[in-house]
Amino acid sequence: MAAPVPDKINVLWFLPTHGDSRYLGTQEGGRAVDLPYLRQVAQAADSLGYYGVLLPTGRSCEDSWVVASALAPVTERLRFLVAVRPGLQSPTLAARMTATLDRISNGRLLINVVTGGDPVENGGDGIFQSHAERYEVTEEFLGIYRALLRGEVVEHEGKHFRISDGRLLFPPVQTPYPPLYFGGSSDAGSRIAARMVDKYLTWGEPPADVAGKIANIRALARAEGREVSFGIRLHVIVRETREEAWAEANRLISRLDDDTIASAQSVFARMDSVGQQRMSNLHGGRRDRLEISPDLWAGVGLVRGGAGTALVGDPETVAARIDEYRRLGIDSFILSGYPHLEEAYRFGELVLPRLPLAHATGARAAASNMGPFGETIAGDHRPLLRTGQS
Repeated sequence: MAAPVPDKINVLWFLPTHGDSRYLGTQEGGRAVDLPYLRQVAQAADSLGYYGVLLPTGRSCEDSWVVASALAPVTERLRFLVAVRPGLQSPTLAARMTATLDRISNGRLLINVVTGGDPVENGGDGIFQSHAERYEVTEEFLGIYRALLRGEVVEHEGKHFRISDGRLLFPPVQTPYPPLYFGGSSDAGSRIAARMVDKYLTWGEPPADVAGKIANIRALARAEGREVSFGIRLHVIVRETREEAWAEANRLISRLDDDTIASAQSVFARMDSVGQQRMSNLHGGRRDRLEISPDLWAGVGLVRGGAGTALVGDPETVAARIDEYRRLGIDSFILSGYPHLEEAYRFGELVLPRLPLAHATGARAAASNMGPFGETIAGDHRPLLRTGQS
Protein backbone atom coordinates (compact mmCIF):
# COMPACT_ATOMS: atom_id res chain seq x y z
CA MET A 1 0.00 0.00 0.00
CA ALA A 2 1.42 3.41 -1.00
CA ALA A 3 2.08 5.74 1.92
CA PRO A 4 -0.35 8.70 1.87
CA VAL A 5 1.08 12.16 1.25
CA PRO A 6 -0.91 15.05 2.73
CA ASP A 7 -1.99 17.70 0.24
CA LYS A 8 -2.19 20.40 2.91
CA ILE A 9 -0.33 21.11 6.14
CA ASN A 10 -0.90 22.88 9.45
CA VAL A 11 1.81 25.18 10.78
CA LEU A 12 2.07 25.97 14.49
CA TRP A 13 4.36 28.35 16.34
CA PHE A 14 5.89 28.13 19.84
CA LEU A 15 5.23 30.04 23.06
CA PRO A 16 8.57 30.43 24.92
CA THR A 17 7.33 30.01 28.49
CA HIS A 18 10.87 29.12 29.56
CA GLY A 19 12.26 32.42 28.23
CA ASP A 20 13.42 33.94 24.97
CA SER A 21 16.62 35.46 23.68
CA ARG A 22 18.63 36.80 20.75
CA TYR A 23 21.58 34.57 21.73
CA LEU A 24 21.65 31.00 23.04
CA GLY A 25 23.40 30.05 26.26
CA THR A 26 23.71 33.55 27.73
CA GLN A 27 21.65 36.15 29.54
CA GLU A 28 22.67 38.74 26.95
CA GLY A 29 19.67 39.63 24.84
CA GLY A 30 17.39 37.63 27.12
CA ARG A 31 13.72 38.39 27.68
CA ALA A 32 11.66 37.75 30.76
CA VAL A 33 8.81 35.27 30.71
CA ASP A 34 5.83 37.44 31.48
CA LEU A 35 2.24 37.56 30.36
CA PRO A 36 2.51 40.74 28.25
CA TYR A 37 5.29 39.24 26.12
CA LEU A 38 3.59 35.86 25.77
CA ARG A 39 0.42 37.68 24.79
CA GLN A 40 2.33 39.52 22.06
CA VAL A 41 3.67 36.23 20.64
CA ALA A 42 0.27 34.52 20.80
CA GLN A 43 -1.57 37.43 19.21
CA ALA A 44 1.07 37.71 16.48
CA ALA A 45 0.67 34.01 15.71
CA ASP A 46 -3.10 34.41 15.70
CA SER A 47 -3.12 37.41 13.35
CA LEU A 48 -0.49 35.93 11.02
CA GLY A 49 -2.53 32.78 10.55
CA TYR A 50 -0.63 30.05 12.36
CA TYR A 51 -2.80 27.05 13.18
CA GLY A 52 -1.81 27.04 16.83
CA VAL A 53 1.00 27.32 19.36
CA LEU A 54 2.88 24.71 21.36
CA LEU A 55 3.35 25.41 25.06
CA PRO A 56 6.32 23.51 26.54
CA THR A 57 6.17 21.67 29.84
CA GLY A 58 8.64 20.99 32.66
CA ARG A 59 10.04 22.68 35.70
CA SER A 60 11.92 25.23 33.57
CA CYS A 61 8.59 26.48 32.16
CA GLU A 62 5.60 28.41 33.38
CA ASP A 63 2.60 26.10 33.70
CA SER A 64 1.15 25.53 30.26
CA TRP A 65 -2.47 25.15 31.39
CA VAL A 66 -2.49 28.43 33.27
CA VAL A 67 -0.81 30.29 30.42
CA ALA A 68 -3.16 28.84 27.80
CA SER A 69 -6.15 29.78 29.96
CA ALA A 70 -4.85 33.35 30.14
CA LEU A 71 -4.25 33.63 26.39
CA ALA A 72 -7.32 31.89 24.99
CA PRO A 73 -9.59 34.91 25.70
CA VAL A 74 -7.25 37.35 23.91
CA THR A 75 -6.94 35.28 20.72
CA GLU A 76 -9.56 34.31 18.15
CA ARG A 77 -8.59 31.30 16.02
CA LEU A 78 -5.34 30.14 17.59
CA ARG A 79 -5.23 26.61 19.01
CA PHE A 80 -3.19 25.71 22.09
CA LEU A 81 -1.14 22.51 22.23
CA VAL A 82 -0.93 21.84 25.97
CA ALA A 83 0.68 18.92 27.80
CA VAL A 84 -0.91 16.26 29.94
CA ARG A 85 1.61 14.49 32.16
CA PRO A 86 0.60 10.89 32.96
CA GLY A 87 2.99 10.61 35.89
CA LEU A 88 1.99 13.93 37.45
CA GLN A 89 -1.78 14.05 36.99
CA SER A 90 -4.52 11.58 37.64
CA PRO A 91 -6.38 10.73 34.43
CA THR A 92 -9.68 11.97 35.87
CA LEU A 93 -8.25 15.37 36.85
CA ALA A 94 -6.53 15.66 33.46
CA ALA A 95 -9.81 14.85 31.70
CA ARG A 96 -11.68 17.56 33.64
CA MET A 97 -8.96 20.10 32.87
CA THR A 98 -9.04 19.10 29.21
CA ALA A 99 -12.82 19.37 28.92
CA THR A 100 -12.86 22.72 30.70
CA LEU A 101 -10.12 24.35 28.62
CA ASP A 102 -11.65 22.98 25.43
CA ARG A 103 -14.98 24.51 26.43
CA ILE A 104 -13.70 27.93 27.46
CA SER A 105 -11.56 28.17 24.31
CA ASN A 106 -14.50 27.04 22.14
CA GLY A 107 -12.76 23.92 20.85
CA ARG A 108 -9.26 25.34 20.38
CA LEU A 109 -7.39 22.83 22.54
CA LEU A 110 -4.84 20.27 21.34
CA ILE A 111 -3.27 17.78 23.76
CA ASN A 112 0.42 16.87 23.91
CA VAL A 113 0.97 13.65 25.89
CA VAL A 114 4.36 13.94 27.63
CA THR A 115 5.87 11.01 29.51
CA GLY A 116 9.08 12.83 30.53
CA GLY A 117 12.66 11.72 29.97
CA ASP A 118 14.85 13.41 32.62
CA PRO A 119 15.22 11.28 35.77
CA VAL A 120 16.48 14.26 37.79
CA GLU A 121 13.53 16.46 36.89
CA ASN A 122 11.16 13.54 37.39
CA GLY A 123 12.60 12.98 40.85
CA GLY A 124 11.93 16.61 41.69
CA ASP A 125 8.29 15.95 40.83
CA GLY A 126 8.18 12.79 42.94
CA ILE A 127 8.42 10.36 40.01
CA PHE A 128 10.97 7.58 40.42
CA GLN A 129 9.76 4.97 37.93
CA SER A 130 12.04 3.49 35.32
CA HIS A 131 11.71 4.33 31.64
CA ALA A 132 9.62 1.19 31.05
CA GLU A 133 7.38 1.86 34.04
CA ARG A 134 6.69 5.44 32.93
CA TYR A 135 5.44 4.18 29.59
CA GLU A 136 3.28 1.62 31.38
CA VAL A 137 1.77 4.52 33.34
CA THR A 138 1.26 6.49 30.12
CA GLU A 139 -0.60 3.68 28.39
CA GLU A 140 -2.84 2.94 31.38
CA PHE A 141 -3.46 6.67 31.86
CA LEU A 142 -4.51 7.16 28.23
CA GLY A 143 -6.96 4.29 28.36
CA ILE A 144 -8.81 5.93 31.26
CA TYR A 145 -8.41 9.50 30.02
CA ARG A 146 -9.80 8.80 26.55
CA ALA A 147 -12.75 6.84 27.93
CA LEU A 148 -13.70 9.69 30.26
CA LEU A 149 -13.53 12.26 27.48
CA ARG A 150 -15.72 10.02 25.30
CA GLY A 151 -18.38 10.27 28.01
CA GLU A 152 -17.94 6.77 29.46
CA VAL A 153 -18.25 5.90 33.14
CA VAL A 154 -14.95 4.31 34.16
CA GLU A 155 -14.43 1.50 36.61
CA HIS A 156 -10.77 0.56 36.51
CA GLU A 157 -8.34 -1.34 38.67
CA GLY A 158 -4.90 -1.63 37.12
CA LYS A 159 -1.26 -1.68 38.06
CA HIS A 160 -0.94 2.09 38.42
CA PHE A 161 -4.48 3.50 38.69
CA ARG A 162 -7.66 2.59 40.51
CA ILE A 163 -10.79 4.48 39.46
CA SER A 164 -14.30 4.04 40.83
CA ASP A 165 -17.26 5.77 39.17
CA GLY A 166 -15.00 8.00 37.09
CA ARG A 167 -17.00 10.37 34.90
CA LEU A 168 -17.16 13.83 33.36
CA LEU A 169 -20.18 16.03 33.91
CA PHE A 170 -19.11 18.62 31.32
CA PRO A 171 -17.85 17.17 28.02
CA PRO A 172 -15.28 18.77 25.72
CA VAL A 173 -16.41 20.68 22.64
CA GLN A 174 -14.40 18.51 20.25
CA THR A 175 -15.56 14.94 19.71
CA PRO A 176 -14.63 12.44 20.80
CA TYR A 177 -11.93 14.61 22.45
CA PRO A 178 -9.23 17.12 21.47
CA PRO A 179 -6.60 15.56 19.17
CA LEU A 180 -3.82 13.72 21.01
CA TYR A 181 -0.22 14.45 19.98
CA PHE A 182 2.61 12.29 21.24
CA GLY A 183 6.32 11.82 20.65
CA GLY A 184 8.40 8.83 21.69
CA SER A 185 11.37 7.32 19.88
CA SER A 186 11.75 4.23 22.05
CA ASP A 187 10.05 0.94 21.26
CA ALA A 188 7.63 1.51 24.14
CA GLY A 189 6.80 5.01 22.92
CA SER A 190 6.26 3.76 19.38
CA ARG A 191 3.83 1.09 20.55
CA ILE A 192 1.77 3.63 22.52
CA ALA A 193 1.68 5.97 19.55
CA ALA A 194 0.41 3.18 17.31
CA ARG A 195 -2.29 2.13 19.75
CA MET A 196 -3.60 5.30 21.34
CA VAL A 197 -2.77 8.69 19.81
CA ASP A 198 -3.86 10.70 16.79
CA LYS A 199 -0.62 12.40 15.76
CA TYR A 200 2.92 11.12 16.20
CA LEU A 201 5.55 13.83 16.66
CA THR A 202 9.23 13.64 15.85
CA TRP A 203 11.97 16.15 16.43
CA GLY A 204 13.73 17.50 13.35
CA GLU A 205 16.00 14.69 12.26
CA PRO A 206 17.36 14.35 8.69
CA PRO A 207 14.64 13.33 6.20
CA ALA A 208 15.89 9.76 5.80
CA ASP A 209 15.71 9.20 9.57
CA VAL A 210 12.26 10.75 9.77
CA ALA A 211 11.10 8.52 6.91
CA GLY A 212 12.23 5.47 8.89
CA LYS A 213 10.30 6.59 11.95
CA ILE A 214 7.15 7.22 9.94
CA ALA A 215 7.34 3.82 8.25
CA ASN A 216 7.76 2.12 11.63
CA ILE A 217 4.81 3.89 13.27
CA ARG A 218 2.60 3.32 10.24
CA ALA A 219 3.32 -0.39 10.29
CA LEU A 220 2.68 -0.65 14.02
CA ALA A 221 -0.57 1.34 13.75
CA ARG A 222 -1.88 -0.73 10.86
CA ALA A 223 -1.21 -3.87 12.86
CA GLU A 224 -3.57 -2.36 15.45
CA GLY A 225 -6.14 -1.54 12.77
CA ARG A 226 -5.44 2.20 13.09
CA GLU A 227 -4.05 5.12 11.10
CA VAL A 228 -1.85 7.79 12.67
CA SER A 229 -0.92 11.19 11.24
CA PHE A 230 2.49 12.82 11.70
CA GLY A 231 4.03 16.07 12.86
CA ILE A 232 7.54 17.46 13.24
CA ARG A 233 9.11 19.96 15.64
CA LEU A 234 11.72 22.29 14.13
CA HIS A 235 13.31 25.70 14.58
CA VAL A 236 13.57 27.99 11.57
CA ILE A 237 16.09 30.66 10.58
CA VAL A 238 14.88 32.35 7.42
CA ARG A 239 16.23 35.48 5.80
CA GLU A 240 15.88 37.00 2.35
CA THR A 241 19.17 35.39 1.27
CA ARG A 242 20.90 32.15 2.23
CA GLU A 243 23.99 34.09 3.28
CA GLU A 244 22.00 36.22 5.71
CA ALA A 245 20.30 33.13 7.16
CA TRP A 246 23.54 31.28 7.82
CA ALA A 247 25.10 34.41 9.30
CA GLU A 248 22.13 34.60 11.66
CA ALA A 249 22.55 30.94 12.64
CA ASN A 250 26.18 31.57 13.54
CA ARG A 251 25.26 34.74 15.41
CA LEU A 252 22.70 32.85 17.48
CA ILE A 253 25.45 30.69 19.02
CA SER A 254 28.18 33.35 18.93
CA ARG A 255 28.10 33.86 22.71
CA LEU A 256 28.45 30.15 23.51
CA ASP A 257 31.67 28.96 25.12
CA ASP A 258 32.91 25.37 25.33
CA ASP A 259 32.16 25.07 29.07
CA THR A 260 28.51 26.00 28.54
CA ILE A 261 28.18 23.45 25.74
CA ALA A 262 29.86 20.73 27.83
CA SER A 263 27.60 21.47 30.79
CA ALA A 264 24.46 21.25 28.65
CA GLN A 265 25.60 18.03 26.99
CA SER A 266 26.22 16.44 30.39
CA VAL A 267 22.61 17.17 31.35
CA PHE A 268 21.33 15.59 28.14
CA ALA A 269 23.55 12.53 28.71
CA ARG A 270 21.86 11.75 32.03
CA MET A 271 18.43 11.51 30.38
CA ASP A 272 16.88 8.19 29.45
CA SER A 273 14.94 9.70 26.56
CA VAL A 274 15.76 7.90 23.31
CA GLY A 275 14.63 10.97 21.37
CA GLN A 276 17.07 13.18 23.27
CA GLN A 277 19.86 10.70 22.64
CA ARG A 278 19.10 10.82 18.93
CA MET A 279 19.18 14.63 19.00
CA SER A 280 22.51 14.71 20.83
CA ASN A 281 24.07 12.14 18.50
CA LEU A 282 23.40 14.38 15.52
CA HIS A 283 26.24 16.72 16.48
CA GLY A 284 28.04 15.13 19.43
CA GLY A 285 28.44 18.53 21.08
CA ARG A 286 30.82 19.66 18.32
CA ARG A 287 30.64 22.98 16.50
CA ASP A 288 32.27 21.63 13.33
CA ARG A 289 29.49 19.21 12.34
CA LEU A 290 26.32 21.23 12.71
CA GLU A 291 24.88 21.04 9.19
CA ILE A 292 23.67 17.47 9.51
CA SER A 293 21.66 17.44 6.28
CA PRO A 294 21.27 20.05 3.54
CA ASP A 295 19.94 23.24 5.20
CA LEU A 296 19.29 21.38 8.49
CA TRP A 297 21.42 22.84 11.30
CA ALA A 298 21.89 21.31 14.76
CA GLY A 299 23.38 24.35 16.50
CA VAL A 300 20.36 24.90 18.73
CA GLY A 301 20.86 21.43 20.23
CA LEU A 302 24.29 22.37 21.59
CA VAL A 303 22.54 23.84 24.64
CA ARG A 304 18.81 23.29 24.22
CA GLY A 305 17.14 20.05 25.16
CA GLY A 306 14.41 18.54 23.04
CA ALA A 307 14.08 20.03 19.56
CA GLY A 308 17.61 21.02 18.58
CA THR A 309 17.61 21.50 14.82
CA ALA A 310 16.68 24.38 12.52
CA LEU A 311 15.90 24.79 8.86
CA VAL A 312 18.19 27.55 7.59
CA GLY A 313 17.95 29.47 4.34
CA ASP A 314 16.07 31.89 2.15
CA PRO A 315 12.28 31.59 1.85
CA GLU A 316 12.44 29.33 -1.21
CA THR A 317 14.91 26.96 0.45
CA VAL A 318 13.02 26.70 3.73
CA ALA A 319 9.71 26.15 1.92
CA ALA A 320 11.34 23.43 -0.19
CA ARG A 321 12.69 21.63 2.88
CA ILE A 322 9.30 21.78 4.55
CA ASP A 323 7.80 20.29 1.39
CA GLU A 324 10.38 17.50 1.52
CA TYR A 325 9.07 16.51 4.95
CA ARG A 326 5.46 16.86 3.73
CA ARG A 327 6.18 14.36 0.98
CA LEU A 328 7.35 11.92 3.65
CA GLY A 329 3.90 12.14 5.26
CA ILE A 330 4.22 15.06 7.71
CA ASP A 331 1.07 17.19 7.90
CA SER A 332 1.83 19.30 10.98
CA PHE A 333 4.87 21.53 11.49
CA ILE A 334 5.57 23.01 14.93
CA LEU A 335 8.11 25.77 14.42
CA SER A 336 10.01 28.35 16.45
CA GLY A 337 12.76 30.92 16.10
CA TYR A 338 14.76 33.27 18.29
CA PRO A 339 13.43 35.72 19.35
CA HIS A 340 9.98 34.24 18.94
CA LEU A 341 8.03 37.44 18.40
CA GLU A 342 10.12 38.80 15.54
CA GLU A 343 10.65 35.40 13.97
CA ALA A 344 6.91 34.65 14.01
CA TYR A 345 6.48 37.68 11.78
CA ARG A 346 9.50 36.91 9.63
CA PHE A 347 8.46 33.31 8.90
CA GLY A 348 4.80 34.32 8.63
CA GLU A 349 5.56 36.93 6.00
CA LEU A 350 8.33 35.18 4.05
CA VAL A 351 7.38 31.50 4.11
CA LEU A 352 3.76 30.91 5.18
CA PRO A 353 2.37 32.30 1.88
CA ARG A 354 4.49 29.73 0.00
CA LEU A 355 3.06 26.72 1.85
CA PRO A 356 -0.02 24.59 1.05
CA LEU A 357 -1.86 25.39 4.26
CA ALA A 358 -4.88 23.47 5.45
CA HIS A 359 -5.89 26.38 7.67
CA ALA A 360 -6.82 29.95 6.82
CA THR A 361 -4.35 32.77 7.48
CA GLY A 362 -4.97 36.41 8.28
CA ALA A 363 -4.21 37.49 4.71
CA ARG A 364 -7.85 37.68 3.62
CA ALA A 365 -8.79 40.03 6.43
CA ALA A 366 -5.78 42.22 5.68
CA ALA A 367 -6.79 42.52 2.01
CA SER A 368 -9.98 44.37 2.96
CA ASN A 369 -7.83 47.39 3.85
CA MET A 370 -7.33 49.02 0.44
CA GLY A 371 -4.43 51.23 1.47
CA PRO A 372 -2.22 52.99 1.88
CA PHE A 373 0.34 50.19 1.94
CA GLY A 374 3.84 50.71 3.26
CA GLU A 375 5.02 53.58 5.43
CA THR A 376 3.54 56.87 4.33
CA ILE A 377 6.24 59.25 3.06
CA ALA A 378 6.39 62.69 4.72
CA GLY A 379 2.95 62.05 6.19
CA ASP A 380 0.86 62.64 3.06
CA HIS A 381 1.66 60.29 0.15
CA ARG A 382 2.38 56.67 -0.64
CA PRO A 383 5.74 55.23 -1.65
CA LEU A 384 6.21 54.15 -5.24
CA LEU A 385 6.22 50.43 -6.01
CA ARG A 386 9.57 49.85 -7.64
CA THR A 387 10.13 47.40 -10.49
CA GLY A 388 10.55 43.85 -9.20
CA GLN A 389 8.70 44.56 -5.94
CA SER A 390 5.33 43.25 -4.91
